Amino acid sequence: MKLARDTWLIFERQIMLLLRNPVWVFVGIFQPVMYLLLFAPLLKPALAPLGATTNAETYRIFVPGLLVLLAIFGGLFQGFGLIAELRAGVIERSRVTPVSRFALLLGRSLRDVVSLLFQAVLITVLALAFGLRVQIGDLLLAYLLLALIALMTSTLSYGVALRVKSEDALAPMMNTVAQPVLLLSGILLPLAFAPGWLRRIADWNPFSWAVDGARALFAGNIGDDSVWQGLTVIGVIALLAVVWAAREFARSVR
Repeated sequence: MKLARDTWLIFERQIMLLLRNPVWVFVGIFQPVMYLLLFAPLLKPALAPLGATTNAETYRIFVPGLLVLLAIFGGLFQGFGLIAELRAGVIERSRVTPVSRFALLLGRSLRDVVSLLFQAVLITVLALAFGLRVQIGDLLLAYLLLALIALMTSTLSYGVALRVKSEDALAPMMNTVAQPVLLLSGILLPLAFAPGWLRRIADWNPFSWAVDGARALFAGNIGDDSVWQGLTVIGVIALLAVVWAAREFARSVR
């Protein structure tokens, strides 16, 4: 009960801070919206070999990848805010509070998950205007997958931020991780177009499993193996990331 209460207190405070300056929520979806408006219309001929002959089928392939992209990049760069709090002494003052150290991490990460889901809903609603159609049950399960990705990437970012304690170090580290993840996950174009050696490398990328699962859900194939495989892989890694980042938080606030 204490952990749940402390997590709620931290989450509530973080949400209030976010609502006071919501511009960052909309800044975060600017790039995905540009991809949706300016890049997706180019894909219909390219995706025709995969059976995407209509706008609805094209967006069923592209939008899930775009949402996974949003979850990855939105989470990986959350550590910058924590470094600012470290420099301002906010984390240092947490030492004298009775709040659970785990709750300090979990409350922030849940704020990031809620922010990501809000952005994902905006992107989905916008995509509906372009012909996207998806069942509500499949969509909610896809959002669960996105929430796990956001939880994993944000906690990893917080853990790394506590280690490096510098924006100058965090930025290149996150970019070094994000670029190969982006290219090897089939986010922008399905890896069905890739040569065999590239698909075998991509099999080691957990986000490629997530993209396949999200695409199956948007296509209405909730019973496809890629759905439970994606949820399982991302869920396990998210759990490991939370445990590791919680230990880093506890060590920093000790």
